[in-house]
Amino acid sequence: MTPPDTLAPTVGDVLDVLEAAYPLHWAEAWDRAGLVLGERDAPAARVLLAVDPTLAVAREAVEHSAGLLITHHPLLLRGASFLPADDGKGAVVTALLRAGTALWCGHTNVDRSTRGTVGAWIEAFALTTPRPLLPGEDQAEAAHGSQRFGLGAVGELPEPTTVGRLTAQVAQLVPATARGILHTGDPDREVRTIAVCPGAGDSFLDAATGSGADVYLTSDLRHHPALEHLESAADPARVPALIDVPHAASEALWLPHAARLLTEALPGLEVLTTSHTTDPWTGRAG
Repeated sequence: MTPPDTLAPTVGDVLDVLEAAYPLHWAEAWDRAGLVLGERDAPAARVLLAVDPTLAVAREAVEHSAGLLITHHPLLLRGASFLPADDGKGAVVTALLRAGTALWCGHTNVDRSTRGTVGAWIEAFALTTPRPLLPGEDQAEAAHGSQRFGLGAVGELPEPTTVGRLTAQVAQLVPATARGILHTGDPDREVRTIAVCPGAGDSFLDAATGSGADVYLTSDLRHHPALEHLESAADPARVPALIDVPHAASEALWLPHAARLLTEALPGLEVLTTSHTTDPWTGRAG
């Protein structure tokens, strides 16, 4: 008989770790975080981590015989009445269910954690005295060293840099994409304080300005909000410069943190990270 301590973990064992570190009640009310497909009692000796549950990622999980696919973004943020196998989402569900691979998605509950996306950026920049971008959010302790921090952070860099050098640093930190990393204004502008919000953060432009940051790093910055932000003062130095990182790339920094969390809590678990970059853009011209 195999000793109990060498038994492969189950899907439920892995979920217990994830949901203890990233409590589901930390997610926004509109969000869809949690177990989407699969059986909690099923074995999960191997898991695959990814930002998005795309069909290519689902097929990769099946190819590696992963018992569980863990993604940052939900499969279905909106309701679906039909999921046939010739539909993209339906094909994901069909592939995973046929292989017996479960799917768990964590989103804004992960974004809020010091061991989630915001924590990954705080660590990547070695920010000193980090504080929430949006004041007033209740702080809370979770398990596995995770703390509820907020959807964005502000902090000081260990040493001053410039917008241009910081943008180049970000390009080295995140997965390469066709579009690359964009910034506004003078590349030689000095940066001491940075505000960051992984994922779509143009709704926090006012908060970034109010934080006193020299630069605001986020994703999915649209033309009008970005331009209105930059034009909100006659002196460009009075508002933060902007660095726009492709959405999936900005959240991919979480994947090694999730891998470390799981291997620390479940030493017998094999944790793989996807080989796919799920940014939708594959080429550019000009």
